[in-house]
Order: sequence, then structure tokens, then C-alpha cells
Amino acid sequence: MTGLQNKARQYALKLLSYRGRSEKELEERLMKKGFSKSETSSTINYLKDIGLVDDMVLAETLKREALTTKMLSRNGAKQYMLKRGIPREIVNLAFTEDEDSDFGNARKLVNKKLKVLKDYPAETAKRRLYNFLLRRGYSSYTIFKAFKDIHFKEDET
Repeated sequence: MTGLQNKARQYALKLLSYRGRSEKELEERLMKKGFSKSETSSTINYLKDIGLVDDMVLAETLKREALTTKMLSRNGAKQYMLKRGIPREIVNLAFTEDEDSDFGNARKLVNKKLKVLKDYPAETAKRRLYNFLLRRGYSSYTIFKAFKDIHFKEDET
């Protein structure tokens, strides 16, 4: 092992100490740092062999984070994982089981945001909630389903 390979491994380990990274993220960061393609691939293969880089494990972690902490929809979670460099095949594998978490998460977000929007007129609150959920990746159907049984403050004129 050359000195540059050792430096590439040290840099990769430093990056992994902050947070989990996909193979693609590591490759991009190592190449950006100035390491050659062979040093980069050697480092990533070494880290895969010892189990520090595993896109499937990272995909499960990111999925859980996106759905529970960030309260994204399934589509939003998929986009989040793809942006982090997880290959599409692995993202699709992570979402093979049928989960109906979208409606539950959307309902939680609506209830949480209603506390902030309680003083707004009904139409403004609905519009802001709708756009907020849309940006999080929820479908219109799920949003309207989450709005059902919600009582917005009506304008008193």
C-alpha cells in the first residue's frame, strides 16, 4: 500500500466518522480531494470488505430517517435517498414491502402545522398546508384524505 492509498483511506474514514455515506458519495469526495480513480476504487473496495460501506444498510437507515424524523412521503424518501447517492435498484428494494405510512405521516404533519396556522383564515391555512405537504412528496389524494375531518377556522365577517 502506497502513502497515497493510506491517505485516501484515512480521509474516507474521517468522512465516515461524521455520517454514513454511499459508495457514490465517497467516490465523489475522494475524487474532489484529488485522489486518482485507482486509489479511490481501492479505498472503497477496502471499506466495503471490512463492512464500513454498505449501500443497502445505509438505504434502510435513510429510509427510517426520512419516514420517521423528516416525515417525508414514500416518494419524498425515495428522492432523498437518490440524492444521497443510493442506486435506484437499492432504493426500490428498500421500499418493496407495502407500507401505508404516508397517510399517518401526513395526518401527523397536518395536526402539527395546524397549531402554527390556527390564527390564519381557513383558505390560507389550507393552501399553506397543502403546499407544505406537496413539497414533502405527498400525493394530492393523500393530502385531501388527511384534510378530511379537519376543521379549519372559518372566517368571521
